[in-house]
Amino acid sequence: MKRFAKLIRIVSVKVIKDFRVQLEFTNGECKDIDLEQYFHGPVFDELKSVPKLFKTIKVDKRMGTIVWDNGADIDPDVLYYGLTPAWMSEESTSSSQLYLVKEESPRYRPALKINRKK
Repeated sequence: MKRFAKLIRIVSVKVIKDFRVQLEFTNGECKDIDLEQYFHGPVFDELKSVPKLFKTIKVDKRMGTIVWDNGADIDPDVLYYGLTPAWMSEESTSSSQLYLVKEESPRYRPALKINRKK
């Protein structure tokens, strides 16, 4: 039987300054991350424009990631491994290209480029 690596999730969050936070992960590692680079779309625009709302950041214990009162959240794999968020990948992919990502590990970047027939 194949064993999968234990998922690394977020256990605590502390706001440092502006959009910079300190995250503690289930493996005991801590990282300081500027979250502004991940803010895209209306739900995140609200966090940028209303500092009081940004400070509602907390850890959702069930999902193991950070969430806000307005429903925003960020994938913990993106935060731990420094991956490119899905929306960024979608924006950089033109309509004539499709990128497949190997799903066994979040460490893999887009691995295969397939040109669609027009």
